[in-house]
Amino acid sequence: MTSVATPAVTPAAGVQDSLQAPAPANTAPAASVTAGAPAISLADIARAHDVRFLLATFVDMTGKPCAKLVPVEAADELEAGAMGFAGYAAGLIGQKPQDADLIAVPDLTSFTPVPFIKEGLAIIHCDPHVNGEPWPYAPRVILKNALARLEEKGMQAKVGAEVEYFLVNRNDDGTLSTADTRDDSPRPCYDARGVTRMYEHLTSISEAMNSLGWGNYANDHEDAAGQFEQNFNYADALTTADRVVSLRYILNILAEQRGMTATFMPKPFTDRTGTGLHFHLSLWSEGAPLFPADGDGRGLGLSGLAYSFIGGILDHAPALQAFLAPTVNSYKRTGATTSSSGATWSPRKASYGGNDRTHMIRVPDNKRLELRSGDGSANPYLAIAAAVAAGLDGIERSTDPGTPSGPGESKPDAHVLPATLLHAVEALRKDPVILASLSGDPDIGTYYADAKEEEFLSWHNQVSDWEIRTYLTSI
Repeated sequence: MTSVATPAVTPAAGVQDSLQAPAPANTAPAASVTAGAPAISLADIARAHDVRFLLATFVDMTGKPCAKLVPVEAADELEAGAMGFAGYAAGLIGQKPQDADLIAVPDLTSFTPVPFIKEGLAIIHCDPHVNGEPWPYAPRVILKNALARLEEKGMQAKVGAEVEYFLVNRNDDGTLSTADTRDDSPRPCYDARGVTRMYEHLTSISEAMNSLGWGNYANDHEDAAGQFEQNFNYADALTTADRVVSLRYILNILAEQRGMTATFMPKPFTDRTGTGLHFHLSLWSEGAPLFPADGDGRGLGLSGLAYSFIGGILDHAPALQAFLAPTVNSYKRTGATTSSSGATWSPRKASYGGNDRTHMIRVPDNKRLELRSGDGSANPYLAIAAAVAAGLDGIERSTDPGTPSGPGESKPDAHVLPATLLHAVEALRKDPVILASLSGDPDIGTYYADAKEEEFLSWHNQVSDWEIRTYLTSI
């Protein structure tokens, strides 16, 4: 729930901001971009950081990280495009069993040493290719395509992300319990004692992020018992999406090493606040932010372009939820009316306003907007790509979102956000802009929609304990 630091004109340095090598240990060099300088190889980068093994990583459409563990002796082969994956086996990524391999092509600027997990290990994010071309179903490729379209308009997107999660234990009977058994208050948000009890875990994550140059600046107990958030500085959109994927992996592994499970499940407990993944979005051009403006009559200090961007997101909000809240469980969070703390922090209508966390779009200052309807199950590449497509459509149509809504209010004609994943899928199918937001191909959007409908129906076909309790002797 901590606010992401206000963007400044110069983005924070980090893994993908430093492109000169070698660099000090635990920072991130990559291929040299200095004119006339010799190119540096992935093997050179790895050896400069005492890295012996590389996790060549990509995610499927659900956000599941897929990887091969590559010894540094084979780094040249990885860089040359010799590492193949059976795409159908990897997950939801647009392939059938008979299709040609996905080839993992590493992005050297994403090199991320993780010695705090295993000495000599690094993550390298990859763009899957098929038959020599970027695979348009691959989420990282999808985001790069969306950003290229934005670049054609002379704009770049910068993004901050708030990664929330629960620390839990899985009991013998299959139920979940809070990993910290003393963390049982109905209103534990910002509790100093809860943070202190989890000191070793939280500080290990903070030190990991700062060793990578991400700029961790806050670590707090969130609204629910067992729930935490650890914030890092904003960066360009692709860098932030990569960092969300890397951070989830880091959180999972370091929590496991302490006998806990870190979960990003949107609603693991019925009576507690769910887990969000909020994105702070801003547009820039030639190093200058495009959202601030003087003399804004609506009181938020935003430019006409910023209002049009907001208007596009609000217009496409129902379809966007298929990417921002992409699981059956997501709608247990957005559909909740209250929690043990008294609030859900989850918007139910497509509204926007000032520094007010009840809206889908919060405008905490005139440099950015916060998109608050995403949850912990969102794939950051797809969520950002779809949001950028919606906002860009608003800019192209000069959409006017109207006056901001007041605290806790929404306009009568504001879109109601989908009640279930199936409703979100139906909205996606009816929205040609968002359906085509995945690499510009509506067939890819349809493939995703079909898979999410199947996911909903698979859940719907299961008989639950609630049904037994409610219907067994009701007649």
